[in-house]
Amino acid sequence: MNRPFKKINKISGELNLPGDKSISHRAVMFSSMADGNSRIENLSSSEDVISTINCFRDLGVPITIEGNNLSVKGAGQGGFKKPEIPLDAGNSGTTARLISGILSAQKFESTITGDYSLSKRPMNRITDPLRQMGADVTASEQGTLPLTIRPSGKLKPIKYKLPVPSAQVKSSILLAGLHFDSETCVIESVQTRNHTEKLLGLRTESKSDGIHIFSSKKKYPQPIDYFIPSDISTAAFFIVLALLIPDAELKINRVSLNSTRTGIIDLLLQMGGKITLQNKFVQCGEEYGDILVKGSNLQNIKIPASLIPNIIDEIPILSVAGIFSRGDFEIRNAAELRVKESDRISALCSNFKLLGLNVTEFKDGFSVEGKINNKGMKSFNSFDDHRIAMAFGILGSIIGDCEVRNFDCVKISNPGFLDQLSSISI
Repeated sequence: MNRPFKKINKISGELNLPGDKSISHRAVMFSSMADGNSRIENLSSSEDVISTINCFRDLGVPITIEGNNLSVKGAGQGGFKKPEIPLDAGNSGTTARLISGILSAQKFESTITGDYSLSKRPMNRITDPLRQMGADVTASEQGTLPLTIRPSGKLKPIKYKLPVPSAQVKSSILLAGLHFDSETCVIESVQTRNHTEKLLGLRTESKSDGIHIFSSKKKYPQPIDYFIPSDISTAAFFIVLALLIPDAELKINRVSLNSTRTGIIDLLLQMGGKITLQNKFVQCGEEYGDILVKGSNLQNIKIPASLIPNIIDEIPILSVAGIFSRGDFEIRNAAELRVKESDRISALCSNFKLLGLNVTEFKDGFSVEGKINNKGMKSFNSFDDHRIAMAFGILGSIIGDCEVRNFDCVKISNPGFLDQLSSISI
């Protein structure tokens, strides 16, 4: 579906967004692993999380969906059943990579598949450390899905330093490590999302060579009730919109404020954004609160390399903020963008060129300068990437007379995006 966007003149009101996608994935997984009943409140409504739910149902876990809430009767350690069909991760890299760590310790053979987009994304970053643990994992000749995981009698804990910052790789290894008496240790030189550590209560230590995270059977999931705060990656689209609309005032309720996810807030504040955090709470180790945003005049700043893993999913919408801010926008040290749902560097550059901007593409990022040419209808390509689609939906709402092609892909992370946009705009 091609979706037209008209110029929005005013933003006001409040938003209650679906639960954080990253936390939702993990809550479903940990509840399924636990021995007993768990309940999850405000689960993400994304197709990616539905893929995780379906995978664990195929592993024999009874899961009941009640609106945005979930009831799970966990299988307990060793309680999963051999799936009768391949486990379909859909478009979800989190599903495929994290579940591979869990499956590597099971006593049955399983296969993980995905859609066309996910099947092009690299899986060697997962299979290499799992093989070091003794897992019997095979991938395609290109190192992609499908993955086939067979029982192995040689599993052992390892100490592994991440060659590339990745919360998915880190979590996969740590989840495999939950099946051993002795500790598995993952070392990351740059801190990535720490939802796995927070939700499981894993021990972490800061040392000279990086952050050490430990897992073992002592931290195997227990049945509990989870509250999932709203997704800050989803909120980022509306935060940027409100910042860029004069006299806007928007409140977004109960948003995840995990310190490994708030880099986008920190950057926008440094750029001059009027953003206030209110009513902070902590539950299941995760901090959340309300975000109040007002229209602002933004100034581009240099983005440090150390922050890139923290904002990797927000770079598309951050770049939209950048082209409306004073000064030139540049992002570097972000080669990981090329192996997301699309090559996001290429996708962003292609669409920005349609605006008459001067765009320079690098292997690890891009720069943009110049003024937007508002003449004529702009037809942006989503590249079937939900974050590209929403970023240019926001851009289209600011300048008007635009469309985003194949906009339906937003259901991967936020099916309610258009209704949410409509509820706060005039």
